[in-house]
Amino acid sequence: MRCYGKLLSFLLFALLVSASPSGHASDISVRNPALSPSEEGYTLSADFNINFNARLEEAIAKGITLYFVVDFELTRSRWYWLDEQVISRSQTFQLSYHALTRQYRLSSGALHQSFPTLDDAQRILSRLRNWQVLDKGSVKSDQTYLAGVRMRLDLTQMPKTFQVNALANRDWNLSSDWARWNFTPVETVTAVMPPGVATSEAK
Repeated sequence: MRCYGKLLSFLLFALLVSASPSGHASDISVRNPALSPSEEGYTLSADFNINFNARLEEAIAKGITLYFVVDFELTRSRWYWLDEQVISRSQTFQLSYHALTRQYRLSSGALHQSFPTLDDAQRILSRLRNWQVLDKGSVKSDQTYLAGVRMRLDLTQMPKTFQVNALANRDWNLSSDWARWNFTPVETVTAVMPPGVATSEAK
């Protein structure tokens, strides 16, 4: 029975990805990307406009997990050679529906949160906040860098049987363009006590 259930899921998915084109396109766009200093280095925040077509919504409702990946990269221009890639990071979010609880679940690593509607889950997915992407000492304050961020639907994390038809169907090609901006680190300022003023530890 278990094998039969898996086969039925595979056939259902094949029908979902090979059906006639859906009513409206699916796409992602990036807004307001920014790097902010933190105690550990720098955190990334960004907003995403995520538009699902009817086929993706139906796939989630049928119990198929979607994997959304946020990619971040930081590069530095070099006049004598190709640009240097300073750092590259990715974070995966899993969006799924649980029929027994009638709840949508958004997960990232060991963290997860449940929502009564897809719109609620999508609203949280679209707001990236305080993602630690740069550690202390990884960038220099006298350098200017090019930061970039994007979000994409990662079909490679889905079961192999699902990938064949999905990769060939443009309705499953859900990805934003890279949003890029110049980034100059803030120089850390260390407070210097005036001569003759003792600290509390010295008293």
